[in-house]
Amino acid sequence: MNYNIPSHLSELPIYQKAIDIIVLSRNISTYIGQDLSYLRSDGTEDTHIYFSGDIIQQSESLAPEIEKAQAEYCSDKKHKHFMSLERLVHRLHLNCNRLQHCNSNGKDYLPILQSELKKFKRLQRHWMMTL
Repeated sequence: MNYNIPSHLSELPIYQKAIDIIVLSRNISTYIGQDLSYLRSDGTEDTHIYFSGDIIQQSESLAPEIEKAQAEYCSDKKHKHFMSLERLVHRLHLNCNRLQHCNSNGKDYLPILQSELKKFKRLQRHWMMTL
């Protein structure tokens, strides 16, 4: 999938990492979703399928928050977007942990996403110092 990256953000490592996380979470969710989309023998669905959608939604919110923080002039508003990023990354970690217990071979790829989230956190701390 092609993403239209604003030229002033394409140089930011944190923004590039956010795009990498979006692509990775979409691929993992697709893989897991295929395994979890079937109904159980009792007619119920696997609740882990919702967590796979959550990781997409949360990862897609990372880049816009970075854009908003970069566009702000007031440091308080920048901090608000930074805290929003903190919450999103925390929720992504929680949902990855929840998906570790699902019945899918796709869960083997979750450590890769968690590793990328750790890298994102390091970039985020450095980026926050530059704002």
